[in-house]
Amino acid sequence: MPDQPREHTRTYFLGKLAQELEARGLDVTLRAHPPALRVSDPDTALLAETVDCVPLSDGWFYRWSWGEIVGLADDPGLAAHRIARVLTGR
Repeated sequence: MPDQPREHTRTYFLGKLAQELEARGLDVTLRAHPPALRVSDPDTALLAETVDCVPLSDGWFYRWSWGEIVGLADDPGLAAHRIARVLTGR
């Protein structure tokens, strides 16, 4: 059985990131198992990325699908800026 407090924390941080991404005009869908966000630019829907959230020794971090860290989960605004820049060039 999955660690429920960990899954709640992951979903909480992903929800914060989703709000920031939607405020930047991106389409966001939360995948339930395992929790992750599918993010795309509505103008170029073929360009999409999956972002998850993982606990590391220094805290919780957002992570690209290929494993590179996007940013600290405590700063969803900065992570959203980085994701939007990659997906939209803005």
